Amino acid sequence: MRGVHELLIAIDGPAGAGKSTVGRALAARLGLHYLDTGAMYRAVGCAALRRGISVADESAVAQLARTIDLDVSDDGVYVDGEDVTTEIRGREVTAVVSAVAANPGVRAELRARQRDWAHDHGGGVIEGRDIGTVVFPDAALKLFITASPQERAARRVREIGGDVDDVAASIAERDRRDMSRLDGPLRSDGGAVVVDTTGVPIDAVVDTIVGMLDR
Repeated sequence: MRGVHELLIAIDGPAGAGKSTVGRALAARLGLHYLDTGAMYRAVGCAALRRGISVADESAVAQLARTIDLDVSDDGVYVDGEDVTTEIRGREVTAVVSAVAANPGVRAELRARQRDWAHDHGGGVIEGRDIGTVVFPDAALKLFITASPQERAARRVREIGGDVDDVAASIAERDRRDMSRLDGPLRSDGGAVVVDTTGVPIDAVVDTIVGMLDR
């Protein structure tokens, strides 16, 4: 295994597949820093809602992404110094995050910030939807984390509540938007290892991934 200071692991996958849980546990196991890039897009959406900027105004939202002070870490998510960790997971932000993530100007800005983060931290575990395909195509290990639709919906209900069928429909629509956008669509490229977390304990998933690094 290479030294952890130069190890970059890219994790992609759909909503509710367990990317964040696996990513955090893997980073802790390996002593690496962890970055949830989805939280960055949610933070931009949250900032837009707070300032009354329509997410349909691509130019304004892209400019907002370029100018806000954004800090995403294990300590939480902060926009211009204000803690929005809980707010970005709410229904209002969830309803607009796909539109924010489809904005080419926002994606360009946040990708640059993600690359800067990896450089500053000497690698790390980074998860999102285009990390291995676009942001870090040469990552030491690229993973595509997935799970059955039923499992994904049940996990989201445990996190935020709601009806499983309604949440499943919402996830399916989010998948459709993420996979059909022109800039950085959600997909697994040929270099990514597909890991299905359906019914598998997180520790076992992490064991499997660590085993890949030891080969």
